[in-house]
Amino acid sequence: MRATRRDFLAGAVTAAIANAAPREELAEMTLSQASGMIRARKVLSLDLVKACLERIEKYNPRINAFITVMRDQALDQARELDAETRSGRLRGPLHGIPIGLKDLIDTEGVRTTAASAVFKDRIPKEDAEVVRRLKAAGAVLIGKLNMHEFAYGATSVPSHFGAVHNPWKLDYVAGGSSGGSAAAVAARMCYGALGSDTGGSIRQPSSYCALAGLKPTYGRVSTRGVVPLSWSLDHIGPMCRTVADAAALLSAIAGYDPKETTSINAPVDKYTLAIGMRTSTFRLGIPRALFYEKLDPEIESAVNEAVAVLRKLTAGARDVELPQIGNLPVLAAEAYAYHQPYFSKNPELYQPMTRDRLARASRITTDAYINGRREMDRLRREVGSIFSNVDLLITPTTPVPPFPIQGSESDITAAGAASSLRNTSPFDVYGLPAISVPCGFTKSGLPIGLQISGGHFDETRVLALAHAYERATNWHLRQPPI
Repeated sequence: MRATRRDFLAGAVTAAIANAAPREELAEMTLSQASGMIRARKVLSLDLVKACLERIEKYNPRINAFITVMRDQALDQARELDAETRSGRLRGPLHGIPIGLKDLIDTEGVRTTAASAVFKDRIPKEDAEVVRRLKAAGAVLIGKLNMHEFAYGATSVPSHFGAVHNPWKLDYVAGGSSGGSAAAVAARMCYGALGSDTGGSIRQPSSYCALAGLKPTYGRVSTRGVVPLSWSLDHIGPMCRTVADAAALLSAIAGYDPKETTSINAPVDKYTLAIGMRTSTFRLGIPRALFYEKLDPEIESAVNEAVAVLRKLTAGARDVELPQIGNLPVLAAEAYAYHQPYFSKNPELYQPMTRDRLARASRITTDAYINGRREMDRLRREVGSIFSNVDLLITPTTPVPPFPIQGSESDITAAGAASSLRNTSPFDVYGLPAISVPCGFTKSGLPIGLQISGGHFDETRVLALAHAYERATNWHLRQPPI
């Protein structure tokens, strides 16, 4: 019944657009639907860009998702790609599709600020590797997205350009640090976006904004040309409205980068083939310790219902235990190492929360960092053994729902800000691929996310089960009430 409703809605959108629907309806398409319309020559990239620009003009003043709108560049790109379409050249699923970039990803000639006064006038001389790959795939870059300053937090409230607002409830956080990426996609201001994830910064805001947000395996996607938070933990990944969209976006950016020291030379699957893959043989693991403790009651109920659905789609589930992670100072030490030249000269330019964290990080000793880094390497090896008995891991994405913006300016007063990354950050340490997909809503209308994780470089099975769950439910069809 739910699948039939989904197919009906998708067909209705496509039919409406084919009959020269207004741009507001063009923006309602998913990335995959828009891509299909371009391939069928029923819509132009220029139309999609104008639809997104109209949404940005209408809704960004309330949501504050964009720092820089690349209006002229996007229109020029769209015209060039439409010319290619007319000549019979289509670069792939992203051809002509407007995509947003978290504003720590370098763009040649366009400022990249990391949401900080420290970098407010910084204009890179070359594109990040992921930007180069997106352009090669035919994506249209629509703008640079707001975030938690230097990606060092979970709210996207501390930003030189003001707080990001959640499209589902404007006085609540959109999550962080990729809050602008999540809010922009949820508000239909672009068809997909890239975010970064060091402790949960793709998955937590995706959960808070009802998106499919994927953190790939560590080293799967190049971080060259991305302002770092922690070289040992940083990941770049897609944030989209559907799992199929995330698979298409990941396919464009994944792969070895010989110029990036953290990039791993491993075979890359064709991730779009995960969509529709059989999942009946998948064995699920439920790591109850830590991940299922002290959950918000509404999240606990929604996740239990989601697990019941997943049991029917797979070979069943069993309880498992993951390696315990202690207090590793790796992230903080590496953050300070990067910021020391700027922080020592102009600490006043940083937001108070970031400044306090960097000051604490400056006191981490060399031996503490080295021991923490060695322990992280050990954990990344040890966690692989869990996948001899299970294929995928299932947890709530966050233990708490989105919380109000007011009062979240610091770690001390943020209601749930620190704990909101409790279920996501271990998978950055393990380096495992993990996706968040919508699995329900609170009584007040705020989204709830389900996290599916797999073995190293097993993004295909992660995407396959996420898509199967998406098809069996209709949570991703809801739209924010903006």
